[in-house]
Amino acid sequence: KELVMGQVHHESRAGFVVIISKLAARGAEGVILGCTEIPLLVSEADAGLPLFDTTAIHAEAALSY
Repeated sequence: KELVMGQVHHESRAGFVVIISKLAARGAEGVILGCTEIPLLVSEADAGLPLFDTTAIHAEAALSY
């Protein structure tokens, strides 16, 4: 309910940042945000890596079709 209700808890954001940091340490050059709520939780400023919001990518593709 946290993200669906527009609430973001610091612990949730921090958890995602830790996961992204571990991925970066293993060589990740970007992260695919494959869930509609994740972009509400973490931003590129938080992550330090390019983030790919699949909802935005699909919407842009639909508009240009």
